[in-house]
Amino acid sequence: MGLEMFRNILLNSKTVENRLINGLLLLIEQERSGEQVDRMLLKNLLRMLSNLQIYQQMFEQRFLVASEQLYALEGQRIIQDSEVGVFSRLDISIYLHHVDKRLREESERLLQYLDCTTRKPLITCVEINLLQNHVTAILSKGMDSLLQENRLQDLRLLYDLLSRVKNGLVELKNSFSVYVKKVGHCLVMDLERDKTMVQDLLDFKDKMDRILSECFCQNEKFAQGLRDSFEYFVNQRSNKPAELIAKFLDTKLRSGNKEATEEELDRLMDKLMVLFRFIHGKDVFEAFYKKDLAKRLLLGKSASVDAEKSMLCKLKQGRWYRTSADTTVEAADASTMAILCNDRLLPERKCLVELYAKCGSQFTSKLEGMFKDMELSKELGSTCKQYLNGYRLSWNIDLTVNILTMGNWPTYQVAEINMPAAMTEYLEAFKKFYLSKHSGRKLQWQPSLGHCLVKARFRPGGRDVETTDNFTFNEKFEEKLIRIKINQIQMKETEQEQQQTTEQVFQDRQYQIDAAIVRIMKMRKSLSHNLLISELYSQLRFPVKPTDLKKRIESLIERDYMCRDKEDSNTYNYVA
Repeated sequence: MGLEMFRNILLNSKTVENRLINGLLLLIEQERSGEQVDRMLLKNLLRMLSNLQIYQQMFEQRFLVASEQLYALEGQRIIQDSEVGVFSRLDISIYLHHVDKRLREESERLLQYLDCTTRKPLITCVEINLLQNHVTAILSKGMDSLLQENRLQDLRLLYDLLSRVKNGLVELKNSFSVYVKKVGHCLVMDLERDKTMVQDLLDFKDKMDRILSECFCQNEKFAQGLRDSFEYFVNQRSNKPAELIAKFLDTKLRSGNKEATEEELDRLMDKLMVLFRFIHGKDVFEAFYKKDLAKRLLLGKSASVDAEKSMLCKLKQGRWYRTSADTTVEAADASTMAILCNDRLLPERKCLVELYAKCGSQFTSKLEGMFKDMELSKELGSTCKQYLNGYRLSWNIDLTVNILTMGNWPTYQVAEINMPAAMTEYLEAFKKFYLSKHSGRKLQWQPSLGHCLVKARFRPGGRDVETTDNFTFNEKFEEKLIRIKINQIQMKETEQEQQQTTEQVFQDRQYQIDAAIVRIMKMRKSLSHNLLISELYSQLRFPVKPTDLKKRIESLIERDYMCRDKEDSNTYNYVA
């Protein structure tokens, strides 16, 4: 009865109510300003209102209105200060920590003296007024600096805070993607940085991956945004990134590369394959990689055998290769597996496995053929030596011949040179041996791709070479002391050779487009222009412009492979 009477007095006396509520709000305002207040008094008064069942009616509504006004003004003030330079772009972390502090303070008040029913509306009030209403300003003023300076703790706090508000993470993801595209575009389009582009891209990808993992909780939408952004800017400069990745891989796979350990090389190749996945013009990479691979194989410049024992173990476990995304690629057939599992040239085979995983057998069939040729040449060489032992030759030369299938290897110009008599004798003997086992075949020698070992001994004496000194070949020389390897250092590819490779890729693309058009028209018989273009885009594995497709269609019409429909010029008919 007494509590009921006291409740009625509070409800019916506006003077008492106002003095009580205003006093409570003043104490809370003072505490929010940093002053010390009597929390026990607040707790007892608010518990009294709760027991009288007038907490929400008398206190909570006015408290939430006051909180709304406070945080709305506070958020606007800080953002406006930043626009006039008081709050600099680099101090975005101060604002983030301020918001985090406010949220923790309000949570503490809820634990100490506020009723639990106030939790949701109070926290929502802080989130909306300090975060949701200013997401665009927060990201535009500080996101780039946080990413550029790699401020991981601040980025993680930003992610945690924006995850609390509607569309906060969507805005953060979009801002993250815009930054990645902007920085990546600068890396790819700066011609002066071509020499370091691939390493710069690898470093940038590592940095963004770390941010994704440590700050953005490996959020799949952020991860997809990162992948899409890399794919976007890597293909802004047509063909060049693909060429440079192939060249970079070549420098790492040469046997003279001492920069990295076996494990480091293995990890580096994994990362390069991630970049490779983003490239649209994979045929450009294939052309340059194939040309460099041929040099490494033929000149014996590929990396050491031990570099990929770990890959061999993975193959023995019944799978080809597990990517960083934990995707397993199973073995396709026993013959390909046998080629890749051979214990020679393991780094090259590791790369081939990964290319197979990313592109399939069509992409790697010629590369596999190159490895097969080297293996068959090794087996053939053993048999040939036995044959030549019974063949009376005037010279003692340790000859190794690689038999290359022309369709698998890059095209080389035949260099007409005058061979020494000893070499001519050996080559003729080998030719007889080979044709005896493979009648009907034709051998075309490529001496420019060969290399030899010259051994010489110099008598003790002066080390200086004078202008009057003469050097002649001593046919009676037998004793060994110093070894000199001809062609030990690979010649750098000239700009003309690079241009020829690029032009060859372009020419191959024309053939592939023509073949795809004929294949589609032969199957469909009649097709509209738009549908034909759509099917071509789905089949071709390289980027192509609509104007280029139109040129190839016109070319096929001129050559009578297809024709325009007489009633509808926008429709094509296949000509059998």
